[in-house]
Amino acid sequence: MKILAVESSCDETAVAIVEDGRRVLTDCIASQVELHKLYGGVVPEIASRKHIEAIYGLADQALETAGLCRGDLDAVAVTYAPGLIGAVLVGVNFAKAAALALDVPLIPVHHIRGHIAANYLAYPDLEPPFLCLVVSGGHSLIVDVEDYTVFHILGSTRDDAAGECFDKVARVLGMPYPGGAALDRMAQSGDETRYPMPHTKLSGNPLDMSFSGLKTAALNLIHNSQQKGEELDIPSLCASFSLAVSEMLVPRTMEALRQTGRTKLAIAGGVAANSRIRGDFQRETAKLGVSLYMPPLKLCGDNGAMIGAQAYYEYLAGVRAGQDLNAYATMPIDR
Repeated sequence: MKILAVESSCDETAVAIVEDGRRVLTDCIASQVELHKLYGGVVPEIASRKHIEAIYGLADQALETAGLCRGDLDAVAVTYAPGLIGAVLVGVNFAKAAALALDVPLIPVHHIRGHIAANYLAYPDLEPPFLCLVVSGGHSLIVDVEDYTVFHILGSTRDDAAGECFDKVARVLGMPYPGGAALDRMAQSGDETRYPMPHTKLSGNPLDMSFSGLKTAALNLIHNSQQKGEELDIPSLCASFSLAVSEMLVPRTMEALRQTGRTKLAIAGGVAANSRIRGDFQRETAKLGVSLYMPPLKLCGDNGAMIGAQAYYEYLAGVRAGQDLNAYATMPIDR
């Protein structure tokens, strides 16, 4: 089954063609990174307009690259939630028109489910059940993947997402957008013990996370040093901050593995590209004898292939959408 998959939830316009949920025939992406660098972050209105400019040509490019014609497509899939509402609407409207014109099923896909499904493309042997940590610019979730379309949230951030904190600290340090990747590179040469960071203690669910206090502590450290005219060891600050984020994510995820008895752990989302976090998970899962699945860096960020992978399993589960499909800025993964 060949699915044309569309992703436009933020600043990447992506159109892919995926066969049977596991084989990527083509994955075309029109990046807006250079444009948004001018503003230090994504400008929603600009992102939406650029999606409109790119999406039609990108779909034709995807077909041409895969050596297919429109009649070879069996379905159209699209991210319909969550994301920047204007950006998501562009993809949804295009997908509805494409499905109607081609007379094929329209499959709505939750963006975070797509991130989890990126692991199916990287690891053809991976099948549910397994545990997945989703860490991105907008989400930090520990998810029990019971089946391809059955998800249970075990823990989540109560405030900021890990990726948002990386980007904010990087921006204040004057690093180019996207800041998380720049901060990770800078941290490679730093001393992670130079600047001790706070570790938030939460009441209630022990698997929940909080990053706002950590972000505030880092920003206060930066601002105080600037006001006093003191020179910061920026690589060490980046390394210390990365360590603190990892120490929020890794122990809670390992505890979730112990509680559920799962023997497979997947990592997903843009922050899954962070070298510190990847290394810590490799070490800790080896201690427990847990199989670790981390997608290659190109599949950590937003892409159309992950949407096509999840769409195949949504289709098998009977999920379809009509021409009344709408876009949503927020929506829980387990709805």
